[in-house]
Amino acid sequence: MSDNSLGRSLLMVSFGESHGEAVGVLIEGIPAGTEIDEKRINEWLARRKPSTSAASTKRKEDDSVEILSGVYRGKATGAPFVAIVRNKGYVDDFYSFAEEGWVRPGHADYPAYIKYKGFNDPRGGGRFSARITVGFVIAGAVAEEILKPLRIEVVGYTKSIGSVECPDLDIESARKRYEFETRCPSTEHDALMQEEILKAKREGDSLGGTIRITTGKLPVGLGQPVFSSLDSELAKAYFSIPAVKGVEIGAGFRASKLRGSQNNDIYVLSNNEITTLTNNAGGILGGMTNGQPLIVTIAFKPVSSIYKPQRTVNVKKMEEGILQLKGMHDACVIPRAVPIAEALTYFVFADMALRGGFINER
Repeated sequence: MSDNSLGRSLLMVSFGESHGEAVGVLIEGIPAGTEIDEKRINEWLARRKPSTSAASTKRKEDDSVEILSGVYRGKATGAPFVAIVRNKGYVDDFYSFAEEGWVRPGHADYPAYIKYKGFNDPRGGGRFSARITVGFVIAGAVAEEILKPLRIEVVGYTKSIGSVECPDLDIESARKRYEFETRCPSTEHDALMQEEILKAKREGDSLGGTIRITTGKLPVGLGQPVFSSLDSELAKAYFSIPAVKGVEIGAGFRASKLRGSQNNDIYVLSNNEITTLTNNAGGILGGMTNGQPLIVTIAFKPVSSIYKPQRTVNVKKMEEGILQLKGMHDACVIPRAVPIAEALTYFVFADMALRGGFINER
């Protein structure tokens, strides 16, 4: 049995496959009367589209949302919200190898073949393709609207690609990320990252990297300890993005090398408000927000679809061979993953806010 849902008070059910008719999302729990702006959803989807850069995939999709239910005159009705985006820009011919039984190194082809007894759709990765994140982005656009009473702003940016790493940025500096090809709001590092991606692409290879998520100050107490702590719910959401291999909150692994006296965030009063001198906790203590900005770093592995010939196995014939992929692949997914990570952050916040009584039904 598969589990394609996320959330509780706000529940997202993801559906669709890379080369199927459509990908989309069903959302339960949207407070009746919430504004659902189709134009705003399409703006979110546009952020996820391939860029015009030579480093981006040649698969081009219109990615225009179709809302099937749950909205009347621009407002959520309280009924299940269902929205889809139709798949148009794929080429099945590139995946004849999958029908023959060849599995791609780095992909989920082999475990999916075994788990689903060969009945899974292997084209473009099927259910395991990053194409399914279209639904995540739609859900994030809706969650952003739900959170407006709390004035929560989520900003993500490209922290690193390959060996190129941008210094830490505050939310004000990071807001310009969509003005840059790599979503790294630094002219110097954006140029270096583009060069790094193009070099890997020329060599038929790919790159990974990291995304930093940050916010302004958050309301205190958002999160439902212990098994629905905010950090565990965020980590679950981020790990649902294909290619994510690591999540750090605040100082993360660096905290393991510090002493308590170095890692503890000291409380002080500033303008009669409680704040901290540092933010090693990344805005979360005991599974709840502590009022400070969220700081999360998400690590992505290199894209598994590369053009170099690789050894592999045919699971139908049980023989080894060499596989060289054709198709339309990104050399690096990080720039397109920034809005996906932002969207899932908004969604988890909205679910936690509804569960914790921070937002009331309208």
